[in-house]
Amino acid sequence: MMEDYKKKSVVEADKEIVFSKTIKAGKRIYYLDVKKNRKDEMFLAITESKKIVSGEGEDSQVSFEKHKIFLYKEDFEKFMSGLQQSIQFIIDEQGPIESHRQETEETPDAEPQKSASSSDEIKIDIDF
Repeated sequence: MMEDYKKKSVVEADKEIVFSKTIKAGKRIYYLDVKKNRKDEMFLAITESKKIVSGEGEDSQVSFEKHKIFLYKEDFEKFMSGLQQSIQFIIDEQGPIESHRQETEETPDAEPQKSASSSDEIKIDIDF
């Protein structure tokens, strides 16, 4: 009984979200949650949630398929480097990323912290 209580409190401690971003992308939603573990160390939990519709009309059922990745601080640099290289490979092979957005809501001061941009910089447009 004592072990069950200990496990439950550890799991609850691992669920503390201190910052969160939601990225809606078609049938998928990406959640970027900064969490704290029981040692008060922060890590990034990335969740992909995909809407699954089965059946048609009134018989249709909606469910969500979820996948999680946990990314720890000591791996951020390697992960970002690998992600940038992978995205750059796709751009080199298939051309630049085209925006799928139809509305234009960007303003010149949308990214005040960014100054000069290099040609290999990756920009991601996010709707909230």
